[in-house]
Amino acid sequence: MPRTVLLPPPRQAGTSATPVSDVLRRRLAPPVLDPYAWPAALLVTLLAGLLRLNNLAKPPGKIFDETYYATDAHWLWEKGFEWNENENTAGYVVHPPLGKWIIGLGEQVLGYSEAGWRLAAAVFGTLSVLMFTRIAMRLFGSMMLGCAAGILMAFDGMHFVLSRTALLDIFLMFFVLAAFGTLLRDRDQRRARWLRFVESGGDPAGRGRGSRPPHAVPWWRLATAALLGCALAVKWSALAFVPVFVLLILWWEVGARRSAGVRNPIRDTFLDEIGWLLAGLPIMLAVYLASWSGWLAGDGGYARHWLRDSGQDEPPVWGALRNLMQYHELAYGSHQAITTATNPHTYQSAGEWAPIQWLLLGRPVLFYRNGDALCGADKCMADVLLLGTPLLWWSFLPALGAALWFGIARRDWRAAAILAMAGAALIPWFFYPQRTMFYFYAMPAEPFLILAVVFVLGAIMTSPPGRPPDENRRLAGAVIAGAYVLLVVLAFAWFHPLYTGESIPYDDWGRRLLLGDRWT
Repeated sequence: MPRTVLLPPPRQAGTSATPVSDVLRRRLAPPVLDPYAWPAALLVTLLAGLLRLNNLAKPPGKIFDETYYATDAHWLWEKGFEWNENENTAGYVVHPPLGKWIIGLGEQVLGYSEAGWRLAAAVFGTLSVLMFTRIAMRLFGSMMLGCAAGILMAFDGMHFVLSRTALLDIFLMFFVLAAFGTLLRDRDQRRARWLRFVESGGDPAGRGRGSRPPHAVPWWRLATAALLGCALAVKWSALAFVPVFVLLILWWEVGARRSAGVRNPIRDTFLDEIGWLLAGLPIMLAVYLASWSGWLAGDGGYARHWLRDSGQDEPPVWGALRNLMQYHELAYGSHQAITTATNPHTYQSAGEWAPIQWLLLGRPVLFYRNGDALCGADKCMADVLLLGTPLLWWSFLPALGAALWFGIARRDWRAAAILAMAGAALIPWFFYPQRTMFYFYAMPAEPFLILAVVFVLGAIMTSPPGRPPDENRRLAGAVIAGAYVLLVVLAFAWFHPLYTGESIPYDDWGRRLLLGDRWT
């Protein structure tokens, strides 16, 4: 278990009567945040919301894949399943429905219009900034570092554009991040239980049921399973996070028991927790199936009566589920067939090194372009370019390396958790080099890449383990962190016209294309 924390150090609740209890509190008690942490997080969120909701209906019309998702969302709310209006038949799609249900909710509020189909993305994008700020505050035990993380997300170009476009990836990121947040709460809660158990006279080194805290339902962990089910119901790529979450649960449980003094922490973790881990599977499945409720309850969805149409018996419940399984088999086959050979795209990422290309901004995605826009100059250009704020994204690779270094040197569990989550979002794509991939596939990784940056900023302020706190180092680190965040905000402002479809003079547009043709 780690023995050091990033600065500013978490303030622990209460005091203890014995040195042993002091040690346990340092290891097991959750951080107590500054009373101004919530107002600060809400202020960051307000700023993010104003940016995302401003002039949401611009540019006009359906841009990029809004053509599919905004339309599918409309028909989901009309019929309960996707519909192909041109052919007057059920629509065949390869992504689960939840993200489109959410997009459609905005259409129900503001109508079937640009603002309507983009509203849900803007709301979820704004809420993700609030959630992310609070997660970072709890993770680092610091209001300052949490706000820095929130500001970096609020002023990231990729997050900004996807928060103003009716695509699925902002919802996928939201639910994965929410699941990570609830798992952090579960970690705090479980460790606090062990601390209370020891303080009340319990003996973790004993044997039998009496050597453990009283039975309690891990509600935060079950919420994590439900949120992972939501993520899977947006895109199947969320499946890559499931084993990482399982490993984090087991690792954190073993660490809590070892800190408390349990005789056999690994064995006891598996014996005590395997049931709760297995309980998460039906929760995920139930949430996932609930997203298909319109298709299951309706009568006209694609392949809804596959058994009947192929001359087989179709019993009431099993038949519907078997038809859904057939739909999934067809969708999986379609995913497998999407390759650079069969489905090339102008804005696809490059082959087996695509995840590295995402971090280097090697091939952003053009969502909208109008070369006839008016700006008062002889020649104008208006783009909506899916491009992360360059200074921020070009910091990610060195930040990942530095987080690995600091994490090993300081034995800090936070570095391992951040790297594991970023890895779950990026590494699986290395195994599909022939697939047609796009930059927005990196969206689920973005929060954890930012956390890696903030982790390193916090480590810069911290004296190495075993050395006393250095106020000069702390001050210098705070100045570096503040300057970095400010530069990211200024970089975002510079590229803002490319994120919003603002018409600007052609020369100004060209100056913003730092990598030339790669960004056109």
